[in-house]
Amino acid sequence: MELANGGSIHGRETEEDMDRETSADTPLREPSPLYHSHYAGTVRQRAYIFDGSGNFYNKEWDLAEGRGEEFCWYHVELPKGSQKLSQSAQYLIGVLCPPLKLQDILSLISNGPFCGHVDGALVFRVNSPGPASSDFTFRIAARITENSVITVSLGRVPRLGFSRMGQSLLSEIPSVESPTYYRGQQKEGSGTVIREHVLEFLLTMNHSEEADNPVPKSVSNLVVHIIDTHVDQLQDMVTKLEIDLDAVELELDKGGFALKKQMLDDRRFPKMHLNLQRLLQVIAHGEQVFPRVKEKSTSKRWFCSEDIVALEELIGRLRRLKENVGFIANRVTALQAGLDSWQAEQINRKLYYLSFLSIIFLPLSVITGVFGMNVGGVPWTGQRDPRIKDGFRNVMILCVAMLFLVLLCFIFPYLYSRIAAWSRSRAMKKSWSLNRRSFLKRTIGGSGVSQERGGYLRL
Repeated sequence: MELANGGSIHGRETEEDMDRETSADTPLREPSPLYHSHYAGTVRQRAYIFDGSGNFYNKEWDLAEGRGEEFCWYHVELPKGSQKLSQSAQYLIGVLCPPLKLQDILSLISNGPFCGHVDGALVFRVNSPGPASSDFTFRIAARITENSVITVSLGRVPRLGFSRMGQSLLSEIPSVESPTYYRGQQKEGSGTVIREHVLEFLLTMNHSEEADNPVPKSVSNLVVHIIDTHVDQLQDMVTKLEIDLDAVELELDKGGFALKKQMLDDRRFPKMHLNLQRLLQVIAHGEQVFPRVKEKSTSKRWFCSEDIVALEELIGRLRRLKENVGFIANRVTALQAGLDSWQAEQINRKLYYLSFLSIIFLPLSVITGVFGMNVGGVPWTGQRDPRIKDGFRNVMILCVAMLFLVLLCFIFPYLYSRIAAWSRSRAMKKSWSLNRRSFLKRTIGGSGVSQERGGYLRL
C-alpha cells in the first residue's frame, strides 16, 4: 500500500519556531521544512479520497474536505514506543495544526473514552491509559464531518487500510512452503508460494491483512469500517491469548518441576491476568463510546440507516467479546490456583522431610542433654552426702513429673471432650432403655385391655 505524502512531524527547538509553525499565515499544503529534518520516519500518514462510487485514490496530505459525493480520509499512525502522551500530542500538533485547533488535538489524543461534538465535528475516542509500548494499549480516535474523516491510532491497526483486489493474497491459489521429505528427498510445490508461518498467522487472526476490504461509498461506511477494524483488533488479541493459554496448559501437563518453578518465578499468570484486565478496560470503553456514536449519528442526514444497524451489531460483538475475556480470566485464575497448590504441596513435602529428620534426632538430643547435665549445686544432688546420694535420680524423677504435667495440660481438653461425649451417650442409652420399657409396658397392657373388650380400642 502506498503512503501518501509520507512526511513526518518534527520537534521545535525554540519558542519562536513554535510560534512561526502555529501561526495562521502558514500555508496548508507547504509544511515547514523543519518537520522533514527532525523525527524522520516517526509518524506515518495516509490520505485517501473516495468518489462515492466504490473507488478510492491516494491523495496528498492537505487536510482538505471532499466536495459533493467525494469525501476524504486522513489517518495518523503514532509510533508504539516509550514516548510520553505530551510527545504524542506534539506529533499531532505538527501534523494536524492548522487547520485543527489545540482543542481538537486534545480531544483526539487524551486518555479515556469520549464521544461528543467539538468545533462542529463529531469526535469519539477509545484511548486506554498505559504504556504506549504495551501490546495491550489500544488507542483509536476519529473526527468526523460530512465530507472528511481524520483518525489517529497507536501503532498499526490490521485491515484498516485498503489495497487493490489484484494485490490480494487470497485472490490466488498458493502452495504452502512446508518442507516434506520422501525417501530423503525434498518435494517443492509450484505456483504462488506462501510461507507456513504466514498461513498460521492468517488462521490465527481470522482474516487477511488489508486484503479485499470493501471500499466505503459514504462517510458512514467509513466510520463503520474504522470501528469494525478496532473490534477485529481486539478479537485478534483475544484469539492470540486463547492460543497462548492452550499452549501453556499443554506445557503444564507435560512439564516438570523446573518449568513450573520458572512460571512461578516469572509471575507469568499474574502478568497475563493484568493484561486481561487492561483488555477488559478497552472493551468497556468501547461499550461506553460506540452506543453514543450510534445515538449521535442517528440524527445526521449523511449517516445511512444500514450503518446504524451495523454499529448495533458491532456493539453486540463487543459484549460477546467481553464475556469471552471473562472466561479466559477464569481459566488463568484456575491455572494460577493450580500452581499455588503445587507450590504448597512442595513446601509441605519439604516440611515433612524436616519433621522426619527431627523425629530421628530428637531422642539423640534428649540423651545427650541428660548425660550432659551439670547438677552440681542443685538441691538433692549432693554427691558427697550419703543421705542424698541419689540426687541425679531425684532430678530425673522431677523432670518426668513436670513433663507429665505439661502433657496432661495439652491432653486435658481432649480427655474432657471424650468423657463428656461418653457421658452423653450413656445418658441417651439409659433414656432410650427406659422409654422402651415404658412403651412395651403400655403396649402389652393395652393389648390385654383390648382383648378384654373384644378386640376394639376405645377412641
